[in-house]
Amino acid sequence: MAEKKQRVIDDNMHFLPTDLFTNDKVLNGFLYSAPITMGVKAYLDKTPDGTKNQVVLACDNGDEILNYVEGDYTLEAKINAMDEAGVDVAMLRMPVWQEWLPLEICKIVNDQAAEMCRQSEGRLLANAVVPPYGRPEDIAELKRCVEDLGMIGVQFACSYGNKFLDDELFAPMMTVLNDMKLPAVVHHTPGQNSFKNFQEYTVLRRELGRVTVQATAVGREVYSGMFAKWPNLKFVHTMFGGNWFALKELLAPHKSTKKKEAMNRLVTNVGRDEYDEFLKNNIFFDATHPMSWGKDQLECAIKACGADHILLGSSFPVFYEWLARSVETINGLDITEEDRNLILGGNAERIFNI
Repeated sequence: MAEKKQRVIDDNMHFLPTDLFTNDKVLNGFLYSAPITMGVKAYLDKTPDGTKNQVVLACDNGDEILNYVEGDYTLEAKINAMDEAGVDVAMLRMPVWQEWLPLEICKIVNDQAAEMCRQSEGRLLANAVVPPYGRPEDIAELKRCVEDLGMIGVQFACSYGNKFLDDELFAPMMTVLNDMKLPAVVHHTPGQNSFKNFQEYTVLRRELGRVTVQATAVGREVYSGMFAKWPNLKFVHTMFGGNWFALKELLAPHKSTKKKEAMNRLVTNVGRDEYDEFLKNNIFFDATHPMSWGKDQLECAIKACGADHILLGSSFPVFYEWLARSVETINGLDITEEDRNLILGGNAERIFNI
């Protein structure tokens, strides 16, 4: 009997409401939820060639952080790109704006995402978009998404303004997720946290900004000890958790074994055993557009974090080639077939019960 072929699952395909550019209520819900008072602005514009509408998120000085282009987010565009790349199933999430959306707009996003999944005939699955505060109305929407709309997880921004998911503000939501044993994808955010250091350089602004805030998020989650309180939480962070494979040992608890130190300058509230346990049980990594990282770096990430902790993610349609070359990039790595299958889809199946 032939061995069953591993399904390829993209855990990071972007979704926007299908009527974002034609429904004023939806469009204004996006534009006016962006935190203008915190140094970002959102507006409707044309693409540089003048042929399409786009929603732009930019710094105060006009440097662009994010662009949503009309026509890129349709069901047809998704399925065609998946077929060309060899992706069987994709998991939908809102790119970035979930940091700000009010509940009313979240409900519209969820309804439209569920409808697109229905029309996809099993090719698409979705994560719920809800405000992260755990108010009764937030929890009601989360349960509606899971129980009525068939969503497989929830999605968060890695930070909300300058507050990260370890903040007490989000404790009610974490308690509910822990009880429901519902996994979460944790998307990077353009954020205000580090832009002042490099916003004038495009690649640093668009890539390093996202890496920096994700690494901060993972570090705070681990060192807060929140997973001891909520052991069932499973977070899948984009951008390899902000290059966490390179930071894993550097940011681990350290103690001297050669000689008693005059003082412990790196004292932590989490011991090495807890640190390792949290990373093993609660933190997973989205290999966000793997072709961008380089073969050596990808293989290093797998060795450092474990193939059972890494999921394939493309961020489609931000850059078409990220999806087009995602599967071939993983197939080109010098890793075992077992590890390859985990990354291509096995981990997503296990974590999200697909």
